[in-house]
Amino acid sequence: MKIYTKPELIEKLKEIAKMGWISNARHGNHGGIGNTLEDLLGIEENNLPIPNAAEWELKAQRAVTTSLTTLFHIEPSPRAIRFVPQVFLPLYGWTHQEAGKKYGKDEMSFRQTIHGHNPSDRGFMVKIDRSEKKILISFDSSKVAIKHIKWLNSVKKRVGNLNELDPQPYWGFDDLGHKAGTKLLNCFYVQAEVKKEKGKEFYCYSSVLMLQKFSFEGFLKALEDAKILVDFDARTGHNHGTKFRLRQDCLPMLYEKVTKII
Repeated sequence: MKIYTKPELIEKLKEIAKMGWISNARHGNHGGIGNTLEDLLGIEENNLPIPNAAEWELKAQRAVTTSLTTLFHIEPSPRAIRFVPQVFLPLYGWTHQEAGKKYGKDEMSFRQTIHGHNPSDRGFMVKIDRSEKKILISFDSSKVAIKHIKWLNSVKKRVGNLNELDPQPYWGFDDLGHKAGTKLLNCFYVQAEVKKEKGKEFYCYSSVLMLQKFSFEGFLKALEDAKILVDFDARTGHNHGTKFRLRQDCLPMLYEKVTKII
């Protein structure tokens, strides 16, 4: 496997960008952009061959896409309460669309994708308390959409009131910063334009950024601007885990130093 110094890797990425349209090296592979780039670099999957490689990643993504990238899974505190299965599902959940069909008739669902910009149509929102150093989940019944009034009335019966969550689930800055910092390494962030001809994909690697040093303040700002989303995906029979997910073009927001290579 080829070993590069960092300047050599930068030069090689510039060469690849000048090649223009390149056919998918592994036709039919959903990860074709990254796989094709790895093949062009002569490296093994997810194995960046530079000094201090443990601190660096190679990320390759489509230049134009609406899909979200999962950054990591982490359940909220207080840890003494398994908040999603013990509180959200039984008290704030709703009947699963497959209840009585694929699942039992009592199957409940709690699926919410929320952020800090504005509440969801069921009144849930992310709130950042910088003085307490917490990222909190908030519930405001006055923000619930008319179409969910029947559900809201059922919540009142189950909870006994429509007040703020008590206790409020949260993530401490220290815990979340450590989790994010270990996942979001320095990286070479490569974006490719994509086209299809006769059923085959072609890529043009048109942008390369070098992203260095994770910024927790950038992470908080991305949450407030709805660039990072908190995703709950649970049903009675299974909690798929609470995820922090990123809009595809917003990765540079999460780093202190952004260097444009191409």
